[in-house]
Amino acid sequence: MKTIEITDLSKIETIIAKAKVCYVALCEPTGIPYVFPMNFGYQDGIFYLHSGKEGRKIDILHQNRRICLNINVENELVWQHPDVACSYSMRSKSLTVEGEVEFIENYDKKVEILNLMMQHYTQRKFTYSAPAINNILVWKVNPQKISCRAFGQSAKKQYIE
Repeated sequence: MKTIEITDLSKIETIIAKAKVCYVALCEPTGIPYVFPMNFGYQDGIFYLHSGKEGRKIDILHQNRRICLNINVENELVWQHPDVACSYSMRSKSLTVEGEVEFIENYDKKVEILNLMMQHYTQRKFTYSAPAINNILVWKVNPQKISCRAFGQSAKKQYIE
């Protein structure tokens, strides 16, 4: 089974559009990694997330704004021969993003980003109360490095469409 690098932006953005969750990785000051799932939004090469204003992830980000996101879609068990364990693999598409978090403070921009995020999941716009907007942090992640791969590809058929 082959691993194929995906560099075509339209294919990468198709993978992003299919994803429902991204996994976020941060690094504690002690060097211990911290990974958790989050909902997200994406537009014009920028990823957006949101959270409460307090907690472990926010404590980490106040000390180190570096972040890694991972998206994985289209998971399917594949094999070359059903009786050979080593021929089994997981076919999937995976995107890894490295960047830095910037917190968005502007009230109207927060609303715009929350609507962007909700459109990723529901294709609708919403209204939000002032306390809901004021009590959250909106994260902007500018990618500094993106890698995208298709895993478990057959040598006969390349599965990157």
